[in-house]
Amino acid sequence: MPGQLGSCHCGTVRFRITAEIVELTTCDCSLCVKKNALMTKVHESELEILSGAEALRSYRWNTHRAQHFFCGECGIYTFHRKRAAPDHYGVNVLCLDGFDRSAIPVRAAEGIGMTVTDPTPREEWPGPRAPTV
Repeated sequence: MPGQLGSCHCGTVRFRITAEIVELTTCDCSLCVKKNALMTKVHESELEILSGAEALRSYRWNTHRAQHFFCGECGIYTFHRKRAAPDHYGVNVLCLDGFDRSAIPVRAAEGIGMTVTDPTPREEWPGPRAPTV
């Protein structure tokens, strides 16, 4: 099957994406800034975990809709299920084997203004606060 192979740093988590990569994104939300990822958006049918699914750990915050996946061995962020498009993943292209990102346009996604709904948000989490009930 054609596609682009990828993995975490230690190689425990291996995956393939079959989507054509036409755009890369950065995000300025508090989490993406700290993990410093460069992502591409792929439909869930275009991401296949080849090995290491049992080693994946997830992190959810705020609305708990987005699910960020990291290798439990080396800690590398590989991909996340998107908050705004839950049937898509944001894949960290820096984990793709031999991927040349130089010719792909990069779009800055605005995540800093996403509403914070967590009942006990950290001050460091920017964005408007949703009213609490």
